[in-house]
Amino acid sequence: MYAIIETGGKQIRVEEGQAIFIEKLNAGEGETVTFEKVLFVGGEDVKVGSPLVEGATVTAKVEKQGRQKKIIVFKYKAKKNQRKKQGHRQPFTKVVIEKINA
Repeated sequence: MYAIIETGGKQIRVEEGQAIFIEKLNAGEGETVTFEKVLFVGGEDVKVGSPLVEGATVTAKVEKQGRQKKIIVFKYKAKKNQRKKQGHRQPFTKVVIEKINA
């Protein structure tokens, strides 16, 4: 069984036991989070939401909070001596999907 959930402005296909990296959530490591924005539940019994599936939830456990590898944002205007260098590290939350309740 799998489901498509919405979190952090993105839609993600998840299955039970799968570890995924999503946008940062306000939950500590080891806590359980519930995703209630379930758009689709697939498997033997398919349920399609319009826009959400009624009564469907996905339960996950927070495994890790972290920040991704640093990227460099460099803005440059030719012949104008205008340069701007900036670094960025995007925060993430790693969760393990425990149960799909449909």
